[in-house]
Amino acid sequence: QVQVVESGGDLVQPGGSLRLSCEASGSVDNPYAMGWHRQAPGKEREMVASFIQRSRTNYNNFAKGRFTISGDGDKNRIYLQMGNLKPEDTAVYICFLELYGGRVYTGPGTQVTVSS
Repeated sequence: QVQVVESGGDLVQPGGSLRLSCEASGSVDNPYAMGWHRQAPGKEREMVASFIQRSRTNYNNFAKGRFTISGDGDKNRIYLQMGNLKPEDTAVYICFLELYGGRVYTGPGTQVTVSS
């Protein structure tokens, strides 16, 4: 079984920064990708950023220039450094792990609230 766990969500003021962490454990040696989605109340889930084959990165347009996704060597652990946060970034941030073959595992999510 694969477990995905996020941490780092918090209440932060507009313009502030936050770092999210995600770690996957279980029967996974070399995932195809890990990354982050987010879901705000009343909105569809959207991709934030992904870390593909432990080397390539991909960002949604709203994240470019403000968010940075990174990995931890050959460990199934990723981070999302978020800067210049805006109220519209408020959402549950959900980490995912995708295996070669397409199976996806997700965590329960971590709440990020941007408010003054």
